[in-house]
Amino acid sequence: MTFRLKLAAMIAVAGVAWSSGSAHAWHEKGHMMVAAVAWEQMTPAVRARAIELLKINPDYSKWIAGVADDLKDKTAFMRASVWPDDIKNPTTHPGFINDGDSPPKTKQAGQNIGYADKRMHKYWHYKDVPFSPDGTKTFRAPPVNAETQIRRFTAAISKPGVSDNIKSYDIIWLIHMVGDIHQPLHATARFTKAFKTKEGDRGGNSVRIDCCGSKLHTYWDGEVVGDSPDPKVAAAAAAVSDPGAWILESFNIAKTDVYMKPPIETKDVVSKLTPAYKSNAEKVARERIALAGARLARLFNDNLK
Repeated sequence: MTFRLKLAAMIAVAGVAWSSGSAHAWHEKGHMMVAAVAWEQMTPAVRARAIELLKINPDYSKWIAGVADDLKDKTAFMRASVWPDDIKNPTTHPGFINDGDSPPKTKQAGQNIGYADKRMHKYWHYKDVPFSPDGTKTFRAPPVNAETQIRRFTAAISKPGVSDNIKSYDIIWLIHMVGDIHQPLHATARFTKAFKTKEGDRGGNSVRIDCCGSKLHTYWDGEVVGDSPDPKVAAAAAAVSDPGAWILESFNIAKTDVYMKPPIETKDVVSKLTPAYKSNAEKVARERIALAGARLARLFNDNLK
């Protein structure tokens, strides 16, 4: 069976009798693709350690319910990839606190305390690097963001003295955040005369389009994801281990491919996505998902203890 068919089968298994109904970066399918790519490139020892930690998560039993024994480990790893979105749903995950889309000015914004943390931390899903094509004033990304947390959690999972409760929480967020920041619109905010608030166009969330949920961000989160990631990712690119570099890549792709092939309107009007735009977007998404998976595997292989 080819990798594409295996992946399609695993996503089908991971979706059986379970759906968070979320609509966030890469959506469920894209995040699970990133996790599946990473799983295939992780060492047996690191896979075993990851599963040991995932079993601590309160949703673990749901992730593997009804799944054949030989598929439980990979399925759990794939399903774990969307847990940071699942906790935003008060119906399925009551007790989590919505602490805002931007980080509060408190130490809790960047804390790492494991499952005792009941904050949603929506601002951990992105780092909006600003730019303006028309000279509009820009505002810096908040000081607590996906990059700061990837660095913090990566350091934590490599330390012997850190509790397994914290490491379990951290690896799940890492699976998710590494996927997030490879989605170009989780790495930028465009500021124009029409979008000049402190959040700019909110990573494309304020940009209207003629299809696919009516928002540019929604299109790139889910509609653009195809049947499988592109396996032909350069080894040299996958070897880049700095999350800041990953974000810069996504930022540059946002400027050249998300907003400019062909140009997305800088005005607050509905932009039309052409067939050429959609074709290129799917190509970009397949490459970014594959790259995210390869980099996530290396992060765990190098650091998970």
